[in-house]
Amino acid sequence: MDMPFWKTKRLHEMTREEWESLCDGCGRCCLHKLRHEETNELSFTNVACRLLDLETCRCSDYARRQRRVPDCVGLTPEALAEIDWLPPTCAYRRLRDGQDLAWWHPLVSGDPDTVHQAGISVRGRAVSERRAGALEDHVVDWPGKAPRARRARQNNNSREKTEC
Repeated sequence: MDMPFWKTKRLHEMTREEWESLCDGCGRCCLHKLRHEETNELSFTNVACRLLDLETCRCSDYARRQRRVPDCVGLTPEALAEIDWLPPTCAYRRLRDGQDLAWWHPLVSGDPDTVHQAGISVRGRAVSERRAGALEDHVVDWPGKAPRARRARQNNNSREKTEC
């Protein structure tokens, strides 16, 4: 049986299609972050980019996102070396750091909804920047934390679940 591509290839060896498929659709990277000038400390908010669809947790204009939102960061293997704000649940970060994809990742589960079922996505927890007001009023810690693991039964199979 062949091993999945993310177990046999380094990030820079992946095709564009493979690279794009690593995005689990959680939307956490599309939340605004605040960087404190004095300390360089990072704070996460629950305020989403105006292009993020808060139900699907996908960009509503992915192909033109960087033209419409100039500070939108395009993830590349090279950029990953410099980025310190990806959530610990992010597949790009996990693979960069030598970890495997989590059970709820669509490439593992075969179901794009497991990222939402596992509570990893921003669905139900984010507000659009169009309605939010001051970012400082929306500082939260959950986007920068890995959820606590717990065991749960699903269809008589024991499966790791996560919660924030």
